[in-house]
Amino acid sequence: MDKVSRTTILSKVLLSLFWLLFIFSVLYPFLFKPAEIDSQDVTQIAPKAIPDFASISDVTEKKRAFFAYLLPEIKRQNELVMQERHFVMSIDQKIQTQSIISETQLNKLKTLAKKYKLKENAELIDLVTSLLKRVDIIPPELVLVQAANESAWGTSRFAQKGYNFFGLWCFKKGCGFVPKQRDDGLEHEVAKFKNLPHAVNTYVRNLNRHYAYEQMRTIRYRLRTSQQKITAEALVHGLMSYSERGQDYIEELLNMIRFNRKYMNV
Repeated sequence: MDKVSRTTILSKVLLSLFWLLFIFSVLYPFLFKPAEIDSQDVTQIAPKAIPDFASISDVTEKKRAFFAYLLPEIKRQNELVMQERHFVMSIDQKIQTQSIISETQLNKLKTLAKKYKLKENAELIDLVTSLLKRVDIIPPELVLVQAANESAWGTSRFAQKGYNFFGLWCFKKGCGFVPKQRDDGLEHEVAKFKNLPHAVNTYVRNLNRHYAYEQMRTIRYRLRTSQQKITAEALVHGLMSYSERGQDYIEELLNMIRFNRKYMNV
Protein backbone atom coordinates (compact mmCIF):
# COMPACT_ATOMS: atom_id res chain seq x y z
CA MET A 1 0.00 0.00 0.00
CA ASP A 2 1.48 3.37 -1.03
CA LYS A 3 1.85 6.38 1.22
CA VAL A 4 -1.08 8.24 -0.39
CA SER A 5 -3.49 5.33 0.25
CA ARG A 6 -2.45 5.04 3.89
CA THR A 7 -2.97 8.77 4.37
CA THR A 8 -6.43 8.59 2.79
CA ILE A 9 -7.50 5.67 5.01
CA LEU A 10 -6.18 7.41 8.13
CA SER A 11 -8.09 10.55 7.23
CA LYS A 12 -11.31 8.59 6.82
CA VAL A 13 -10.81 6.84 10.20
CA LEU A 14 -10.17 10.14 11.97
CA LEU A 15 -13.19 11.70 10.32
CA SER A 16 -15.36 8.75 11.38
CA LEU A 17 -14.12 9.02 14.97
CA PHE A 18 -14.85 12.74 14.94
CA TRP A 19 -18.45 12.16 13.89
CA LEU A 20 -18.92 9.36 16.42
CA LEU A 21 -17.70 11.60 19.23
CA PHE A 22 -19.93 14.41 18.01
CA ILE A 23 -23.02 12.19 17.93
CA PHE A 24 -22.21 10.75 21.39
CA SER A 25 -21.81 14.21 22.89
CA VAL A 26 -25.21 15.23 21.55
CA LEU A 27 -26.99 12.08 22.74
CA TYR A 28 -25.15 11.68 26.07
CA PRO A 29 -27.82 13.33 28.28
CA PHE A 30 -30.42 10.90 26.94
CA LEU A 31 -28.41 7.68 27.20
CA PHE A 32 -28.60 7.27 30.99
CA LYS A 33 -31.42 7.60 33.48
CA PRO A 34 -30.79 10.59 35.77
CA ALA A 35 -30.11 9.82 39.42
CA GLU A 36 -33.25 9.83 41.55
CA ILE A 37 -33.48 11.93 44.68
CA ASP A 38 -33.43 9.69 47.73
CA SER A 39 -36.86 9.97 49.37
CA GLN A 40 -35.23 9.07 52.68
CA ASP A 41 -32.96 12.11 52.58
CA VAL A 42 -35.21 14.00 54.97
CA THR A 43 -32.51 16.55 55.80
CA GLN A 44 -33.22 18.24 52.44
CA ILE A 45 -36.86 18.99 53.30
CA ALA A 46 -37.43 22.63 54.16
CA PRO A 47 -38.17 23.06 57.87
CA LYS A 48 -41.58 24.32 58.96
CA ALA A 49 -42.24 26.57 61.91
CA ILE A 50 -42.87 24.72 65.17
CA PRO A 51 -46.11 25.83 66.84
CA ASP A 52 -45.74 27.73 70.10
CA PHE A 53 -47.44 25.10 72.22
CA ALA A 54 -46.67 27.00 75.43
CA SER A 55 -48.96 29.81 74.31
CA ILE A 56 -51.99 27.50 74.17
CA SER A 57 -53.61 27.84 77.58
CA ASP A 58 -56.43 25.32 77.13
CA VAL A 59 -54.98 21.88 77.97
CA THR A 60 -57.25 19.93 75.65
CA GLU A 61 -56.58 22.29 72.77
CA LYS A 62 -52.83 22.06 73.39
CA LYS A 63 -52.91 18.27 73.32
CA ARG A 64 -54.92 18.16 70.13
CA ALA A 65 -52.60 20.69 68.48
CA PHE A 66 -49.51 18.76 69.56
CA PHE A 67 -50.78 15.43 68.27
CA ALA A 68 -52.07 17.00 65.03
CA TYR A 69 -48.64 18.51 64.38
CA LEU A 70 -46.72 15.25 64.81
CA LEU A 71 -49.15 12.61 63.53
CA PRO A 72 -48.88 13.16 59.73
CA GLU A 73 -45.10 12.75 59.81
CA ILE A 74 -45.32 9.71 62.08
CA LYS A 75 -47.71 8.08 59.61
CA ARG A 76 -45.44 8.99 56.69
CA GLN A 77 -42.38 7.46 58.32
CA ASN A 78 -44.32 4.29 59.12
CA GLU A 79 -45.43 4.10 55.48
CA LEU A 80 -41.79 4.34 54.34
CA VAL A 81 -40.85 1.55 56.73
CA MET A 82 -43.72 -0.59 55.43
CA GLN A 83 -42.47 -0.14 51.86
CA GLU A 84 -39.15 -1.58 52.99
CA ARG A 85 -40.90 -4.36 54.87
CA HIS A 86 -42.98 -5.37 51.85
CA PHE A 87 -39.78 -5.68 49.84
CA VAL A 88 -38.21 -7.93 52.49
CA MET A 89 -41.40 -10.00 52.59
CA SER A 90 -41.24 -10.43 48.81
CA ILE A 91 -37.69 -11.77 49.13
CA ASP A 92 -38.83 -14.10 51.91
CA GLN A 93 -41.56 -15.39 49.58
CA LYS A 94 -38.99 -16.00 46.85
CA ILE A 95 -36.88 -18.01 49.28
CA GLN A 96 -39.87 -20.09 50.32
CA THR A 97 -40.81 -20.82 46.71
CA GLN A 98 -37.18 -21.21 45.60
CA SER A 99 -37.61 -18.45 43.02
CA ILE A 100 -34.74 -16.54 41.46
CA ILE A 101 -33.59 -13.45 43.34
CA SER A 102 -31.99 -10.88 41.06
CA GLU A 103 -28.67 -9.16 41.67
CA THR A 104 -30.51 -5.85 42.01
CA GLN A 105 -32.73 -7.29 44.73
CA LEU A 106 -29.74 -8.74 46.58
CA ASN A 107 -27.99 -5.37 46.48
CA LYS A 108 -31.10 -3.67 47.85
CA LEU A 109 -31.24 -6.25 50.61
CA LYS A 110 -27.61 -5.50 51.51
CA THR A 111 -28.40 -1.79 51.61
CA LEU A 112 -31.21 -2.45 54.08
CA ALA A 113 -28.90 -4.67 56.13
CA LYS A 114 -26.42 -1.82 56.42
CA LYS A 115 -29.16 0.65 57.34
CA TYR A 116 -30.51 -1.62 60.08
CA LYS A 117 -27.07 -2.54 61.45
CA LEU A 118 -27.02 -6.17 60.33
CA LYS A 119 -24.22 -8.21 58.76
CA GLU A 120 -24.46 -7.90 54.99
CA ASN A 121 -22.67 -11.22 54.42
CA ALA A 122 -24.99 -13.26 56.65
CA GLU A 123 -26.82 -16.28 55.23
CA LEU A 124 -29.72 -15.01 53.10
CA ILE A 125 -32.48 -16.68 55.12
CA ASP A 126 -30.97 -15.41 58.39
CA LEU A 127 -30.64 -11.88 57.00
CA VAL A 128 -34.25 -11.82 55.84
CA THR A 129 -35.48 -13.13 59.21
CA SER A 130 -33.47 -10.48 61.06
CA LEU A 131 -34.78 -7.74 58.77
CA LEU A 132 -38.38 -8.83 59.28
CA LYS A 133 -37.78 -8.37 62.98
CA ARG A 134 -36.33 -4.88 62.59
CA VAL A 135 -38.14 -3.38 59.62
CA ASP A 136 -41.59 -2.67 61.02
CA ILE A 137 -43.82 0.14 62.26
CA ILE A 138 -43.91 1.89 65.62
CA PRO A 139 -47.54 2.42 66.72
CA PRO A 140 -48.38 6.15 66.38
CA GLU A 141 -49.86 6.24 69.89
CA LEU A 142 -46.52 5.18 71.33
CA VAL A 143 -44.58 7.75 69.31
CA LEU A 144 -47.00 10.49 70.32
CA VAL A 145 -46.88 9.86 74.06
CA GLN A 146 -43.11 9.48 74.08
CA ALA A 147 -42.84 12.78 72.25
CA ALA A 148 -45.21 14.42 74.73
CA ASN A 149 -43.33 12.97 77.69
CA GLU A 150 -39.82 13.79 76.46
CA SER A 151 -40.58 17.30 75.20
CA ALA A 152 -43.07 18.50 77.83
CA TRP A 153 -45.77 18.61 75.16
CA GLY A 154 -43.50 20.35 72.68
CA THR A 155 -42.51 23.21 74.98
CA SER A 156 -38.89 22.20 75.73
CA ARG A 157 -36.11 24.27 74.17
CA PHE A 158 -34.77 21.11 72.50
CA ALA A 159 -38.10 20.65 70.69
CA GLN A 160 -38.67 24.32 69.93
CA LYS A 161 -35.15 25.03 68.67
CA GLY A 162 -34.03 21.66 67.34
CA TYR A 163 -37.09 19.49 66.58
CA ASN A 164 -35.94 17.05 69.26
CA PHE A 165 -39.24 15.79 70.63
CA PHE A 166 -37.79 12.46 71.74
CA GLY A 167 -34.91 13.27 74.10
CA LEU A 168 -32.39 11.78 71.67
CA TRP A 169 -28.67 12.20 72.38
CA CYS A 170 -25.69 12.58 70.07
CA PHE A 171 -22.00 12.22 70.88
CA LYS A 172 -20.09 14.41 68.42
CA LYS A 173 -19.08 17.83 69.69
CA GLY A 174 -21.38 20.48 68.25
CA CYS A 175 -24.04 18.00 67.12
CA GLY A 176 -26.71 19.48 69.37
CA PHE A 177 -27.40 21.28 72.63
CA VAL A 178 -25.17 20.95 75.67
CA PRO A 179 -27.45 20.03 78.62
CA LYS A 180 -27.37 22.56 81.44
CA GLN A 181 -27.20 19.80 84.07
CA ARG A 182 -24.78 17.38 82.39
CA ASP A 183 -22.69 15.41 84.89
CA ASP A 184 -18.93 15.90 84.96
CA GLY A 185 -17.08 13.58 82.61
CA LEU A 186 -20.02 13.13 80.23
CA GLU A 187 -19.73 14.45 76.70
CA HIS A 188 -23.15 13.76 75.18
CA GLU A 189 -25.33 16.49 73.72
CA VAL A 190 -29.07 16.63 73.09
CA ALA A 191 -29.40 16.14 69.34
CA LYS A 192 -30.52 18.95 67.06
CA PHE A 193 -32.43 18.06 63.88
CA LYS A 194 -32.93 19.97 60.64
CA ASN A 195 -36.67 19.40 60.51
CA LEU A 196 -39.49 17.22 61.84
CA PRO A 197 -39.02 14.42 59.25
CA HIS A 198 -35.34 14.21 60.23
CA ALA A 199 -36.29 13.88 63.90
CA VAL A 200 -39.05 11.28 63.48
CA ASN A 201 -36.99 9.27 60.99
CA THR A 202 -34.08 9.12 63.45
CA TYR A 203 -36.37 8.11 66.33
CA VAL A 204 -38.02 5.28 64.35
CA ARG A 205 -34.68 4.03 63.02
CA ASN A 206 -33.24 4.14 66.55
CA LEU A 207 -35.99 1.91 67.97
CA ASN A 208 -35.73 -0.44 65.00
CA ARG A 209 -32.01 -1.11 65.15
CA HIS A 210 -30.43 -0.14 68.50
CA TYR A 211 -29.49 -3.10 70.68
CA ALA A 212 -31.18 -1.47 73.71
CA TYR A 213 -34.63 -2.03 72.16
CA GLU A 214 -34.24 -5.67 71.19
CA GLN A 215 -36.98 -6.60 73.65
CA MET A 216 -39.42 -4.20 72.00
CA ARG A 217 -38.67 -5.70 68.58
CA THR A 218 -39.10 -9.22 69.96
CA ILE A 219 -42.53 -8.34 71.35
CA ARG A 220 -43.52 -6.85 67.99
CA TYR A 221 -42.19 -9.82 66.03
CA ARG A 222 -44.16 -12.27 68.18
CA LEU A 223 -47.31 -10.26 67.59
CA ARG A 224 -46.65 -10.32 63.83
CA THR A 225 -45.98 -14.04 63.64
CA SER A 226 -49.10 -14.80 65.67
CA GLN A 227 -51.13 -12.40 63.48
CA GLN A 228 -52.06 -10.15 66.39
CA LYS A 229 -52.36 -6.37 66.30
CA ILE A 230 -49.21 -4.39 67.11
CA THR A 231 -50.25 -2.05 69.90
CA ALA A 232 -48.55 0.73 71.80
CA GLU A 233 -49.51 -0.92 75.09
CA ALA A 234 -47.67 -4.10 74.12
CA LEU A 235 -44.52 -2.50 72.74
CA VAL A 236 -44.06 -0.01 75.56
CA HIS A 237 -42.89 -2.86 77.82
CA GLY A 238 -39.82 -3.20 75.61
CA LEU A 239 -38.67 0.37 76.27
CA MET A 240 -37.23 -0.16 79.74
CA SER A 241 -33.85 1.13 78.53
CA TYR A 242 -35.25 4.37 77.09
CA SER A 243 -35.23 6.08 80.47
CA GLU A 244 -33.22 5.63 83.66
CA ARG A 245 -36.57 5.69 85.46
CA GLY A 246 -37.21 2.14 84.27
CA GLN A 247 -40.59 0.68 85.23
CA ASP A 248 -41.90 4.03 86.47
CA TYR A 249 -41.32 5.40 82.96
CA ILE A 250 -43.23 2.48 81.45
CA GLU A 251 -46.18 2.96 83.78
CA GLU A 252 -46.26 6.68 83.01
CA LEU A 253 -46.36 6.04 79.28
CA LEU A 254 -49.14 3.48 79.69
CA ASN A 255 -51.21 5.98 81.66
CA MET A 256 -50.57 8.67 79.05
CA ILE A 257 -51.72 6.34 76.27
CA ARG A 258 -54.94 5.44 78.08
CA PHE A 259 -55.78 9.00 79.07
CA ASN A 260 -54.83 10.79 75.84
CA ARG A 261 -55.87 8.35 73.12
CA LYS A 262 -59.14 10.27 72.65
CA TYR A 263 -57.22 13.35 71.58
CA MET A 264 -54.97 11.62 69.01
CA ASN A 265 -57.32 11.04 66.08
CA VAL A 266 -55.22 8.03 65.05
